[in-house]
Amino acid sequence: MSGLPTLSAVRIAADRVVLRESRESDRDRLIELRTDPEVGAHIGGPNPREAVERRIDEIGMAGLTDAPGVFVIADRATDAFIGTVQLTAVDADQPGHLADNTEELELGYLLHRDAWGAGLAFEAATAVLRAAAAELPDQPVILRTQTANTRSQRLAARLGFQPVRTFEWFDAEQTLFAADLHSFKA
Repeated sequence: MSGLPTLSAVRIAADRVVLRESRESDRDRLIELRTDPEVGAHIGGPNPREAVERRIDEIGMAGLTDAPGVFVIADRATDAFIGTVQLTAVDADQPGHLADNTEELELGYLLHRDAWGAGLAFEAATAVLRAAAAELPDQPVILRTQTANTRSQRLAARLGFQPVRTFEWFDAEQTLFAADLHSFKA
């Protein structure tokens, strides 16, 4: 169990997106997202459809966003599922930390390919980071991405994250980015 304080918000609105809890109507788009080879290219590959469906059946669609700081990204006008964003504590035993044996907040996101290039990941990430900065004590936030994922690297830089170092994980070079949470205060 995490010792870090967590984000209490369950819904965060931004200009074009809303961060909200998952619901049954998101199921098909979530399965498409998690099984898409291009979406999975830099995160270990796509998940098998059967595994994604089994996981959803085990915990239910509502269970996917039960943890504090985990959200569905939905279109604000239509409420259609676009992707996911999370700001959660990452276990100290995983590689890619600022300090050894330290739990840190990590920003993560996945968007449908049809939402790529429209600035929606930036908007969703900014919204969750601003909500956390308003509620939580200042602390480092990390973002870990495969070095080959140039889209994610550009997004990290646009958000204000700075590259810290590279490391190996999942048989690929990863880049660790960091930013101070309170740098996102509105």
